[in-house]
Amino acid sequence: MILSHNRLSGSIPSSFEQCLSLVSVDISFNQLDGPLPDNRAFQKAPFDALRNNKGLCGNITGLTNCKPIQSIKPNQRSRKFFAVLIPVLLGSILLSVFIISLVLFSRADRSSSKDVQRQPAEKLFDLWSFDGKLAYENIIEATEDFNPRYCVGVGGQGSVFRAELPDGQIVAVKKLHVSDDVESGDPRSYTNEIRALTEIRHRNIVKLLGFCSHPRHTFLVYEFLEGGNLYEKLNSEEQAQEFQWRERINAVKGVANALSYMHHDCSPPILHLDISSKNVLLDSENEAHISDFGTAKLLSLHSSNWTSFAGTYGYAAPELAYTMKVSEKCDVYSFGVVALEVIMGRHPGDLISSISSSESISHSTLLKDMMDTRLPPARKQVEEELVVLTAKLAFDCVQANPQLRPTMQQVAYQLSNQMAA
Repeated sequence: MILSHNRLSGSIPSSFEQCLSLVSVDISFNQLDGPLPDNRAFQKAPFDALRNNKGLCGNITGLTNCKPIQSIKPNQRSRKFFAVLIPVLLGSILLSVFIISLVLFSRADRSSSKDVQRQPAEKLFDLWSFDGKLAYENIIEATEDFNPRYCVGVGGQGSVFRAELPDGQIVAVKKLHVSDDVESGDPRSYTNEIRALTEIRHRNIVKLLGFCSHPRHTFLVYEFLEGGNLYEKLNSEEQAQEFQWRERINAVKGVANALSYMHHDCSPPILHLDISSKNVLLDSENEAHISDFGTAKLLSLHSSNWTSFAGTYGYAAPELAYTMKVSEKCDVYSFGVVALEVIMGRHPGDLISSISSSESISHSTLLKDMMDTRLPPARKQVEEELVVLTAKLAFDCVQANPQLRPTMQQVAYQLSNQMAA
C-alpha cells in the first residue's frame, strides 16, 4: 500500500490490524501521528516508508517509543473508523481513504493518467508562480501524458514538450529524468532552489513559471518562444543568411547580459552550467533568451563540487572533466564557445584548443579565416569593430585556465558600450 505524499493526517486506524493480506506500506511524507497498528506490514516497515510524519511512534528504529495509553473501546474504534474508508482489491492491494476536509481518492495503479488527474492541482505543485491558476491535469491533457509527438527537444537532463493550455497559453514543459538528488535529498532544499529560479526576471532569460514534483512526473514549466533556438538558426542556410552581423552580435550581447545578471545581480549567484546554442532561444526580433535551468545550481561557498557531469559536450569547461569543480567561470567558457559559433556559423570544434595555446591572433586573420562565409564581410567600420571585439572576448572566455577568463559582467559591459557607440 503506497500512500506517500498525500498530506494525510490523524492517527492510523487500528482496524488495519485485521488486514492480514497487507504485506508492505509506504506512508512517508504525510502528517500522521500516534502508534503504528499491530500489523506485520507496519511493524516490519523500513524507516524510509514512515519518515516525515507529524508524530508516529512505535518500536521501529528512527521512531520514538509510544507512551502507555488506555485501551480504546470498540465503540470508540468504530467512530474513528467511520472517518476512513478501506477498500480491499483482490485481497492483496489495499487502498485507504482518509477524511481531512475533502476526500482524496488514491489508487494503487499510478500508471493510469486518468486516476492522477483526479488529484487536486494545489497538492501536486510544490510551487507555482504563474499568473493565475494552472492545473496539473491541463499539462497532462495538453501533452497527452507526454506523448513523444509533442516533444520539441531532448537533452541530458530531460525532454521538452510543447503544451497548449485550455486558455490558449502555450508553455514549454521540461520533463526531468529521475534524479537521485531530488529523490534522496531534502525536498525542501531542492524546492527552495527552484523557487529562487522562478523569481528571476530579465529580458534575456526565459521565464521559469513553475515546478511540479509528483510520483509519476517531475517537470519544470517555462514560457514558450516560437522563434526556435540559435543552433537551428545557424544551421539553416536560409535563416543564417538573414541573420545579419549586427543581429548576431546583439544576440551574443543578450546572452552576456543574462549571465552577468545571474552571476552578479542574484544573491546568492546562480550558475546555469548548460549554456549552448540549443539553449539560447530567439524571439521574433532575434532577441536572445537563455533557457533550460535543468542543471542550474545555486552557488554557495560550501557547495562548489558537482557530483555528476553538467552541461553539453563541446560547450562545457575543460575543468569539469577532471575536477568537477563548478564556478561562474564554467558559464564564461560556454559563453565563449557560443560567441565563436555565432561568428563562424558553426561550432568552433578543435579551433578552441589552438586558440587557447596561441598567444595572439591578429584581427585580420580572424576576419579572413573565421567569419561565416554565408554573410558578406562586415563592411561598415562599426560592424567590423563589433565582430572583432566579440571574437576577442570569445577568445578570452575559452582560456583553459579559468582564472584567465573575464567575468560576464566585464564582457557584457564591453559589448554594451560598443553596441551603443
